Amino acid sequence: MKSIGLKKLVSFLDSELSLSEFPKDESVNGLQVEGRERVGKVGIAVDACEDTFERAKERGVDFLFVHHGLIWGGLTSVRGVTRKRIKALLDSGISLYACHLPLDWHPRYGNNAELLRVLSLRKMGEFGEYHGKRIGYWGRTDALTPMSVFVRLVDKTLKVRSWYVDFRRRVHNVGVVSGGGWSAIHDAEELGIDTFLTGEPSHSAYHLAKEMKVNLIFAGHYATETLGVKAVGEMLKKKLGLAVEFIDHPTGL
Repeated sequence: MKSIGLKKLVSFLDSELSLSEFPKDESVNGLQVEGRERVGKVGIAVDACEDTFERAKERGVDFLFVHHGLIWGGLTSVRGVTRKRIKALLDSGISLYACHLPLDWHPRYGNNAELLRVLSLRKMGEFGEYHGKRIGYWGRTDALTPMSVFVRLVDKTLKVRSWYVDFRRRVHNVGVVSGGGWSAIHDAEELGIDTFLTGEPSHSAYHLAKEMKVNLIFAGHYATETLGVKAVGEMLKKKLGLAVEFIDHPTGL
């Protein structure tokens, strides 16, 4: 099995994923917990949590790449759940690498670029400002599409049952921001978006969407954020020849 030095892998990912583009991200992007000096097998997952760590250990993972890491805005203490999680990683020698907003935004490997790709939407531009930078994208269907047809496509593609509100019926210009990106709806009027796809449902989004006459689709925080880590995993296989395994632990939310 091919392996690579930990420092070399971290440096490669830092550059390839453009971490420097998001200095204001609350997440501490990059290597959060240092493990073994060489990496032979990479695990990819959405969330850094006990279940993910246990499965990574069982599967012989050396390096765990996640979207939602352990450290947000710095550590104030190492106790309780935080202590248990860090100890689990240190005891198993598994490194933890997190990539939050850069992985939402990334034009090749990002959650939102991947959402456009798997839904066959032609990318038209960036969408959804957050911390001074647009992290999502908007795309266009080949033809005007009934809302019910488009929702079925989303559900089949992501293997979910979306919650949605139909205010306009026909879908053509679609804005996408994965996860908890409902506030991106504020960009919808400016860009002529008729349909907004995100992850978590939001009460606050309803009235804005109704007054803007923008369709809403909530396809799940977890489901909309598996795409980026999977794309990074495929990239690591192709570019570095590493063994990669997706550790799936859906929350249903």
